[in-house]
Amino acid sequence: MRARSTRTFRLSGFVVACLLLAILPAHGLNLVNRFSPLNKERSPRRSTEYIILHTTEGPAKGSLDKLRKYGEAHYMVDTDGTVYRIIDRNRIAMHAGRSMWQGQANLDSVSLGIEVVGYHDRPMTNAQKRAVKELLRQLQSVYKIPDSKVLPHSMVAYGRPNRWHPSPHRGRKRCAMLMARSSVREELGLSGKPSFDPDVRAGRLVVADQTLERVLYGADPAAGSGASAGEAASNVIRPGRSAWDIARGRYKSSDTLYRFPDGRTRKGSEIKDWSKMPTGTEVIVGNSETESESSEDRVQEIGKDGSNAWEIAAGAYNDAETIYFLVDGRVRSGVELSRDNLDTLPKGTRMLVGYVHGGVLSKGRSAYDVAGPKWNLASTFYRFPDGRIVSGKDIDEKNIPSKAMVFYPK
Repeated sequence: MRARSTRTFRLSGFVVACLLLAILPAHGLNLVNRFSPLNKERSPRRSTEYIILHTTEGPAKGSLDKLRKYGEAHYMVDTDGTVYRIIDRNRIAMHAGRSMWQGQANLDSVSLGIEVVGYHDRPMTNAQKRAVKELLRQLQSVYKIPDSKVLPHSMVAYGRPNRWHPSPHRGRKRCAMLMARSSVREELGLSGKPSFDPDVRAGRLVVADQTLERVLYGADPAAGSGASAGEAASNVIRPGRSAWDIARGRYKSSDTLYRFPDGRTRKGSEIKDWSKMPTGTEVIVGNSETESESSEDRVQEIGKDGSNAWEIAAGAYNDAETIYFLVDGRVRSGVELSRDNLDTLPKGTRMLVGYVHGGVLSKGRSAYDVAGPKWNLASTFYRFPDGRIVSGKDIDEKNIPSKAMVFYPK
């Protein structure tokens, strides 16, 4: 009888992790599959270095619908402790948006995202704490992630320059900020946490939210959180409290409403002159499922979103990552235009702020080759040869015209 041949297989670390995840018992977890329609389109992560904790800032049903629609989380933990799976944990979920930690940007490609139903300034339920603790235990065990790399979204999110903050800044979101408190982290089974912001210390970012900074890194985070909760309850513009302080990156969104003292109401997208916002204006920030996490990443236009380039891009108006679609059909970055050109750009000039110019697509250079898993996001844009600018969510990869240009968030 012929001896049965044997073969030795060498499994990669990624494959081993996937096998472990498949057999890992879900002790103490009520897991329910609610996978996003985008799940199978998302690429596998090559490495997993962080777990990012989020708060939905809205109720469970609308939040789950939105997270599934855009594939914005791996898990969502409901108030009763139910854990919903949204994106396979070995794939990329677009949950962190414009993010940075220790100089590394775009943390989506190296992190897991857990959304907790609730609000940044309110405590989790006991059922949520138990579920998050067990979920973290399992994920940290498999991916070998230390406690110091389990971070609230507010700790890693950053904002592009705007009229209130002319430099890239920390403070774009307060998402999950109470999960930086030592007492809360202990309840989640976490001990270590960062004691300072490495990107602020290195000069890559500036602090735009002193209250958030105190909550995340202060000697007494609990005291800071109390101040923040009271402040967050006031959604009225007054001296020292701007539209950005209240709505952050959604201040110009069509989903954010401004109710003026005279009773008039306007959408954020309808307001032209932010310097004339009257004291006493109430800001109502929506949570529409029609807008993805990076709602501030959109094409803006001189004459509609600001009277000039500086009003739209602030200190980034002459950066390489600020893209101008000139009215004569040319496409230029801020560094390619002179100061005189930038100061005299006509109405109708369109702009993208904080974007990478991926170049021209061709038969051998696809959208995915250039932008990776961001190729079909709502915040990625294509400039067609005929001058049209089309969002990635409206793109059919097979029908992108030759010589189209692609632009994706930095």
